[in-house]
Amino acid sequence: MERTLGGDVHAASCTFSVLNESGKQLRRDVVETKGQALVGYLKQQPGNLHLCIEEGEWSQWLYEILSPHVAELVVHRGQWQPGPKSDALDAHGLAEKLRTGRLGTPVFKDRRRFTALREAARVYTMVTRDGARVKLRIKSLFRSRGVACPGESVYSAAGREKRAKALPPALRHSVDLLGRELETLVGLKAETESAMLRESHRHSIARVLESAPGLGPIRVAPMLPIVVTPHRFRTKRQFWSYCGFGVVTRSSADWVRENGRWEKARVVQTRGLSFSHNRMMKAIFKGAATTVIAHSSPNPLRENSDRLLTNGTKPNLAKLTIARQIAAIVLAMWKAKERYEPERIQGNGRD
Repeated sequence: MERTLGGDVHAASCTFSVLNESGKQLRRDVVETKGQALVGYLKQQPGNLHLCIEEGEWSQWLYEILSPHVAELVVHRGQWQPGPKSDALDAHGLAEKLRTGRLGTPVFKDRRRFTALREAARVYTMVTRDGARVKLRIKSLFRSRGVACPGESVYSAAGREKRAKALPPALRHSVDLLGRELETLVGLKAETESAMLRESHRHSIARVLESAPGLGPIRVAPMLPIVVTPHRFRTKRQFWSYCGFGVVTRSSADWVRENGRWEKARVVQTRGLSFSHNRMMKAIFKGAATTVIAHSSPNPLRENSDRLLTNGTKPNLAKLTIARQIAAIVLAMWKAKERYEPERIQGNGRD
């Protein structure tokens, strides 16, 4: 006996819709958003349970506590749709999509690996972004009064104090407060970075991936809990699409009438990168490509970039090619669990 459930999750309550094999709704229930209550509700349902929930703030937690109690748990990335909306309609829609196989690619979740590293990397990312925002606010205060502040000297206490003399008293106080906030965030960043790297190095694969070109401990640590396993991707093309490097073509009016029949028109196809991707992974590999091109000693990838630029390739496309090549190298290293060997690099990263 198969049962398909859709769950619309909110902070206080979860609405469940239960369908049978033919799509008939058997029941609709509202359950408090507490782990014990949700697990108890699933245990009361007969048959093999197939549950679908939407990606969101609670999805990782729900996956961890509910997946042992169902035959299948799918996390779906929802999209806005016009028309009526309610918790009951959303829950029923998720259940129906799961039952009929119309969900598309589910969001990958794993409740067993990299849990601690995932949280450490998330906190490190948040603290780093907060620090960047405070730096921009400090510079904005000086620039708003026509005080030049090039470079990074304004981020130190001495540099701020020197330039603050040209500011009105009210703004000096604001600069002092933001400066103290920045100093606190700098200390927190160092602490969270240490915790993240310590947790990352508990996994042997981290040391292997850190040998890849352009990557290091700071880039490998957040990448591990995002990918979890390289075997999710059968080929490098799938990995490229996940990282935002998959090339797609777009065309319109593809057919013309010739000699009494429809012929494929020779139209110019617009090429671009896939919109659906993981933003953190794209930032990691773009940063790695920048490091290889601009800051590394001579290496095969840098030589490949120089060759592309010499042949007339635009700089942004050359960087994209190097980023794709680094991503392919990392995927191969991860699957084979082998360290980076420059002499094995082949091709230009476009295929």
